[in-house]
Order: sequence, then C-alpha cells, then structure tokens
Amino acid sequence: MKHVLSILMGCILLHFSMNGQPTPRPLPSPAQLAWHNMEYYLFVHFGPNTFTDQEWGHGDEIPDNFYPTQLDCHQWAQTAKDAGAAGIIITAKHHDGFCLWPSRYSDHTVAESSWKKGNGDVLLELSTACKRFDLKFGVYLSPWDRNHPKYGTPEYNDIFCNMLTEIFQNYGPINELWWDGANGEGPNGKKQIYDWERFRNLVAELSPETVIFSDVGPHVRWVGNEEGIAGKTNWNYLNIKGFSAGAQAPAQAVLNSGEEDGAHWIPAECDVSIRPGWFYHQQQDTLVKSGAKLFELYLKSVGRGANLLLNVPPDRRGFFAKPDSISLMDFKNLLDENFNKNLLKGLIVSSKTRKTTVLTDGNADNAFLYKGKKDAFLKISLKQATQINTIVLQECIRLGQTVKKFEVTLETGNGTTVQTVSGTTIGRKRILTFPTALVSSITIKIKETTGNVNLSEIGAYKISDNLIEK
Repeated sequence: MKHVLSILMGCILLHFSMNGQPTPRPLPSPAQLAWHNMEYYLFVHFGPNTFTDQEWGHGDEIPDNFYPTQLDCHQWAQTAKDAGAAGIIITAKHHDGFCLWPSRYSDHTVAESSWKKGNGDVLLELSTACKRFDLKFGVYLSPWDRNHPKYGTPEYNDIFCNMLTEIFQNYGPINELWWDGANGEGPNGKKQIYDWERFRNLVAELSPETVIFSDVGPHVRWVGNEEGIAGKTNWNYLNIKGFSAGAQAPAQAVLNSGEEDGAHWIPAECDVSIRPGWFYHQQQDTLVKSGAKLFELYLKSVGRGANLLLNVPPDRRGFFAKPDSISLMDFKNLLDENFNKNLLKGLIVSSKTRKTTVLTDGNADNAFLYKGKKDAFLKISLKQATQINTIVLQECIRLGQTVKKFEVTLETGNGTTVQTVSGTTIGRKRILTFPTALVSSITIKIKETTGNVNLSEIGAYKISDNLIEK
C-alpha cells in the first residue's frame, strides 16, 4: 500500500506545480516502460543482400538468390537468450522490397524463390522461435521499395497498409515496429509520398501495445547515429511538430540528446552493428566487435538512459556466425562479472530529513520522492572502505525525468574527498565510471532539476579497470 501511495503522490507532484497549476510534462506509456526495461536486444539484417554481398539491394535481385541452406531461427533465438538480449528485430522487408514472408501483395518474396520450394517463411520461423525462448519479436519494414511497380503512386500506401496487416495478423505479437524513413526512387523512377499518419493509426488499431520506432517516434526515436552512442545529456523528451521521419527529421544532434522541453516522451534507441556492415559479408569475419567493445557501447547507450539495438547478421547458411556468437557470449560474461554485485545493496541512504533503503533495495519501481527543484542531498556510508570505480543512478521514469545536473562525491573515512564525478541527465539508468578509488562514503547532490526528484536506485561497483569508459 505504501508503494502505491508513493507512486500516486509522485504523479501528483509531477503534474502540479507549487501554485496548483498543471505542469504539462509527458509520461511514458506502459508499453514504453516495458521497452525501457528491455535494455538491449538484437537486430537481424537478412535477405537477398546476404547472398549478393550488398548493403542496399536494387530491387532487381533474382528471388532464387535468397537460399539459406540451413536456416535455423532457433539458433538465433537461443544465442540471443544466452547472450542476455531481450528480443530480436528482423528486416522483414529492406529497401530492395524482398519480403521474408509470402506476402500476397508483392511478387518479390520468399514464395518466388526456390528455397523450400517456395514454401518458406522466415517471419513464421523466427516469431515461433522467439515465443519458445521468451524473447520479444520485432519487425523492420522499409516503406521504400525498389521493386514494387506501384511504388511512387497513391496505391502503394494501400499496399503498405496491407503488408502491415498481414504481418500483425499472422506473426504477432510484435513488440516493436521499425521504420527508418528512407525514401528513394522506385523502379518507375518516382518517390513515394508516405501516409505516415495512416500507417501509425493502422498499427495502433491492429496492435496498441506495439512501440513504433522512427526519427520522430511516436514511441521510440533514432539516436542520431549508427555507432550505438547516446548523448551524455539524454532527455526522453522530444518535440516533433513540423518534423517527419527521414529527410524531414530533427537535427541529428537533437535526436542524440533529446529536448528538455520536449512535448512527447520519445526515448532514444542506439542501433549499431557487431560488424562494419549491416548484412553478413564473409570478409568481415575477422572484424567483429569484441565483447569488451560491446561492453563499452553498453555504457554509452544503456548507461546513458537509452536502449541498445545490436545488429547480428546471419550468414548464408542462416546461422549466426561463430565469431559473432563468441563475441556475444564474451559480452554477456562481462556484464555478469562486472554488474553482479551492487556494493550498496541494502545500505541506508540518508537525506536532510529522513533515512531509507528504498534506493538500495534492488527494486527500480520504488521511488524516493524529494519535493523541490534543487539541493537534493543523499549520503551513503559503507560498512568498510571499498574499492569503487562505477556509480549507477536511476530515476523512477514512470514519474517522468527531471534531473538535469548532479554531482557524486566519493570520500574516505575521515571525510576527505577522493573523487568528484558530475553529470547532467539520469533517466532510466546512468552509469558513471572513473579511476578506482578506496571509498568509505558517497554523497549525491542533485544540483538542478525541472521538477521534483524521483530517484529509484543507487548502485556502486568495482568493474575491471580496462573496461572503464574512456
């Protein structure tokens, strides 16, 4: 009951200022909160490009080019699960227009290939595998189609809606739908005028719990680069009025940092490939990012309040290649080894007016509410001097995001400061790394906020020194 009351009080404090007037700050939906909690999941680029050694196909590929000799979506799902990923998003249709399912609305699909004698269905196999391994299933569906003869005409918007309907009705539930906004020419030399509002409304009707990714959301935004790195300042808010996906998107710097005064809750997703390319190329087998590099990207994405979407492209057999799988397992081991023990677990946190263990109980749903816009002061004394080089802070984002400037001071037993680390935003999770120090107490000062402070968790760790963020 106390937990429920604290959440309700937090919402009241968030929505009303001191003079009783409403404060128009957006909050995440339940579906967005569930998305935030996924933290990291896999992207799978797979299609004719896998077999033609291309990154962007031209739409004139022979369907028989697509011929995975041993397609095993269960191997993908098993690997993703073992690697700690929360789901898989697949390129159901890339810009070449080739559909990985037997769509009734295209002649450029798996049904036209000789793979499985035209009876193959990658979406069916992967959605089934994801259910078996309790993974979220997502779909990338490019609106650009370099093959379809109707692309560049009003009829194509009908066709795209029909494809959306096929996918949601036959392969759901779909956790995330991915649109990148690419808009080039089709086979007739024309570009398409996408009816984004119609597309969004259709998805909302077919699957209200699906989160939609694009440059402007409406639920998840691009982070502004393909390097897997969120801004050190990263607001979950964004203004989208007058903008659209693709060429009419907000500036990449804005997408990278979000906007403090944004009118919509549209958090950032950091997409990056484990290889130099997005599709599989054998010559890149020696260029796979190491587990340590993936750990670094985790710190710069999840550790800055965003989610990490890591691309792992299957090879021509239809398997995740061995170098990629090894790297994923190394990454998972590094996460487990370095974040397995919160050195503050269960310790008392003291503020100016009270003491609590809510911030060290391991439950990010519990909020420590601090009414006021400045000088929130928290102190934690360790039972003994401990080596620390990482601090993790979390806001209870169901109540919004308010912290815009904070400072963490690490002290010895006699009160001498050994390290001071400062930051801007926190959001769902902020991971700060610094040179290892022997610490007896930690003081956290919230220097500036946009509203009441709603912290949910504080953690301290000693990670391997070679993993500290550079």
